[in-house]
Amino acid sequence: MGKFSIGDRVEVLDEAIKGVVQDVDGDMVTLITKDGFPMKYHVKDLVKVHGKISVSNFEVSQIKEEKEIPKRRKTSNIKPKERNLPKMEVDLHIHHLVKSTRGLTNFDMLNIQMETAKRQLDFAIQKRIQKVVFIHGVGEGVLKDELQYLFNKYDNLKYYDADYQKYGLGATEVYIFQNNP
Repeated sequence: MGKFSIGDRVEVLDEAIKGVVQDVDGDMVTLITKDGFPMKYHVKDLVKVHGKISVSNFEVSQIKEEKEIPKRRKTSNIKPKERNLPKMEVDLHIHHLVKSTRGLTNFDMLNIQMETAKRQLDFAIQKRIQKVVFIHGVGEGVLKDELQYLFNKYDNLKYYDADYQKYGLGATEVYIFQNNP
């Protein structure tokens, strides 16, 4: 390991102890602390000090690697509930889609909502997103009926009420079957 000579200033690796080498006997080094106490250490546990800064050399890094406990990799366990969470949510409430509803009839608002739903559904199919939740609200059920009519035009998906605990009665979840090309 490192070569220490009598008179070298050293520090102990895992302790806040400094001193001057008094004796070297094989792999054991005796040092005198600044308080005058003689202490014996293995050469692996010591580092030479030059000036006020400790010198880190290849041997010291090897010793630190030996002493370091390998860190366990953190595995991200996906809970079954999270696995089934939808990948995409589309809120069709009209106030999320336009700045103001002033001057819009119910028919205009429904058309904006349906165009948004169709565009988002086509986007999800194109990007191979399997689950999409359309948040339509409860209301009179007109938008929900129109959405179901839209979903029936597609043969590669199924739809059902979304998670009641999260969305209540005002959302429909769509599962898109992916065909592997």
